[in-house]
Amino acid sequence: MTALPSPETAVDSRLQLTLERIEVVPVVAPLAREFIGSHYRMSKRATLVTRLFTREGIVGEAYAGDEASTLAQISAVITEEIAPRLLGMNLMTASRVWAAAYPATYDILRDRRVGLVALASVDSAMWDAIGKALNVPLHVLWGGFRDRIPMIAIGGYYGEPLGPIEDEIESYRETGLAGVKFKVGGETPELDALRVRRARKAAGDDFIIEVDANQGYSVSDALRFCQLVQDLNIRWFEEPVGWANDRRDLAAVRRAGGIPVTAGQSEFSPTGCRELMEADAIDVCNFDASWSGGPSAWLRVAAIAHSFSVQMGHHEEPQVATHLLASQPHGTYAECFHHDRDPFWWDLISNDRPLKDGQLTLPTGPGLGWELNTEFIDRYRVDR
Repeated sequence: MTALPSPETAVDSRLQLTLERIEVVPVVAPLAREFIGSHYRMSKRATLVTRLFTREGIVGEAYAGDEASTLAQISAVITEEIAPRLLGMNLMTASRVWAAAYPATYDILRDRRVGLVALASVDSAMWDAIGKALNVPLHVLWGGFRDRIPMIAIGGYYGEPLGPIEDEIESYRETGLAGVKFKVGGETPELDALRVRRARKAAGDDFIIEVDANQGYSVSDALRFCQLVQDLNIRWFEEPVGWANDRRDLAAVRRAGGIPVTAGQSEFSPTGCRELMEADAIDVCNFDASWSGGPSAWLRVAAIAHSFSVQMGHHEEPQVATHLLASQPHGTYAECFHHDRDPFWWDLISNDRPLKDGQLTLPTGPGLGWELNTEFIDRYRVDR
């Protein structure tokens, strides 16, 4: 492993943000009903609020992840493995701090995602602290390509938990969203195509519709689905095929399906995303910063994608994805859920999220710029 430079030579001493303490608060909120995708069900939403306290008085704060079953493990990794490595470090040396925390991902006897989400939680809070110290919003600090980003909903769950498809689509329009990413892959291509056709009819031609199979189809079923929806102006087909041979199978669907292909949320590293691009498997990479090492890792993927002429998305997590996507020239759409599917985006954040003509305007405050609702956190925290 490459030796790290000494703290004395790493950064100008005037730029100091010394980490003194890390606090983690696991939060689990019940959903109003169960939401069913191709091969999974969701009845609660989980996250980890992470706070980094510095000697200079600046507190970096962020929430990340959706890992209810491993939330306690993730918390323990931060407090027992990452914190001892980082205490006393200067957060302004962001790459150095990230490298010091990265060994939390090395344990081969536990789910790799545990260490990655722990790292992402700390990394997100670190960047919030850096933005606050510099008095700059993160979308500006990370590139500043725009200050607004199109936002779409993730919906179309099986069983119509939000009412008939037509009513669900109308609710997104009324909210001011630009489109929907619609769930498929849990039925036959014929039945799924009928559901998507209902969505397009309700939405009209000016509404973005993507589809997401969550790795639910075989190659032949994915291609059959593409044939059935060719006239519906589908923006992209996300994770159309099973995970076991996905690079080759994604490429096969991309070549023959006639719809742009998106994947990357299930990758653990920038290297995994690069391999998707080298295989000509994707048009859009939706790497998830909160699942896979934080904004620092996502920005590395974005640089790789730019060199491959691949666009960038981000799987869920709008509290950080909005800043990342707006910072880059090849960013696409931020994603959110209906309030009943994600009370965090709508209730954990206190300040306004202005939506107009399908575009979310980014906060102008420093760092992430989101004000977290302490009453909501206290109501649903699970560590007391």
